[in-house]
Amino acid sequence: GGQPRNVQPFSDEDASLETMSHCSGFSDPASFTEDVPEVDEEATQEDLEYKLKGFIDLTLDKSAKTRQAALESLKNAFSSKILYEFIMERRMTLTDSIERCMKKGKSDEQCAAAGLACLLCVQMGSGIESEEIFKTLGPVLKKIVCDGTASIQARQACATCLGVCCFIVTDDIMELYSTMECLENIFTKAYQRDRDTNGVSSTHSTVLHISALLAWTLLLTICPMNEVKKKIEMHLHKLPSLLSCEDLNMRIAAGETLALLFELARETDADFFYEDMDILTEKLRALATDGNKHRAKVDKRKQRSVFRDVLRAVEERDFPTEMVKFGPERMYIDCWVKKQTYDTFKEILGSGMQYHLQSNDFLRNVFELGPPVMLDAATLKTMKISRFERHLYNSAAFKARTKARSKCRDKRADVGEFF
Repeated sequence: GGQPRNVQPFSDEDASLETMSHCSGFSDPASFTEDVPEVDEEATQEDLEYKLKGFIDLTLDKSAKTRQAALESLKNAFSSKILYEFIMERRMTLTDSIERCMKKGKSDEQCAAAGLACLLCVQMGSGIESEEIFKTLGPVLKKIVCDGTASIQARQACATCLGVCCFIVTDDIMELYSTMECLENIFTKAYQRDRDTNGVSSTHSTVLHISALLAWTLLLTICPMNEVKKKIEMHLHKLPSLLSCEDLNMRIAAGETLALLFELARETDADFFYEDMDILTEKLRALATDGNKHRAKVDKRKQRSVFRDVLRAVEERDFPTEMVKFGPERMYIDCWVKKQTYDTFKEILGSGMQYHLQSNDFLRNVFELGPPVMLDAATLKTMKISRFERHLYNSAAFKARTKARSKCRDKRADVGEFF
């Protein structure tokens, strides 16, 4: 390869060219301060597009490091801004670049290319354009996922990308089944490993099994009910074996998938009965109260928190509703299907999730949020809080908190009451 070029990565400052950064200004009304100067939006948009064109060109560079840096910069831009029109004009060029990087690149470059492919489909939404992208990239993704000689990291990234892109396109039902079968062939190997009498744990491949399982679970949420029934019959008796896996993330992935399968099973059949319910609930209760000393405290805390919710879902058909705030809007996550979908897209978009929930038509459609809420200048002005007011509020809150904690920590306070 040639000498790597000095690529200036897409940064938070670039993302805020339209007063929008990874932490969107619209996500936090308080971030609009009175002393922000007016910005020439047209000029900044041209500047941004000029930079992005440069990154697209660099994805064809001879140097692998330069190509990877360009892919990462494009990922940052696509996750933090809506660039539909810009991408629409260059979608074929971007698709060709991603395909080339996946076929010819090494592990890190393939991971970056797979991540960019996800974001490309998220930006384009569920139209014909995304179908064309998936028709080109789908076979390449499947080939890497099933290639035992490829790196685990690349296969893991491609498994996630395959699930997400198929979820977005979802027009051809046979393609959906084919993709799910490809992912099943990967994560079902974890069942076989669990039955291995030698008890050898190949940890390096566990991350791939987890990604394939989560991607498959995402696709299961959009399957017709008759197919859901078949998959539940096929996997509901095998998944509990993964709860004994040494890897915490695999135990959590298996537990959350079980909760989702029970939720779907009860939707399809109100009288659904699971034969080994007592054995399963005993396993889940043990994980929800796990106190093994050889495990890290953080891991135990996380595991107990997740499996308390999973146990409630399996035993009591209950889900702890969560609320997500973004700008002036609120979204309630009130079922495992919604949680699985939200967690997947949050993993892909990172800190840009709130901005996309506000502005991305596809995501708003997935979560049934309706068209984007347009705020006029007057509304934004009423939502603004000056920097000085925020400072006063924070100072007062800090003082009150300190006083409250000091009383609790003062050993001399009310000593007589205990005697």
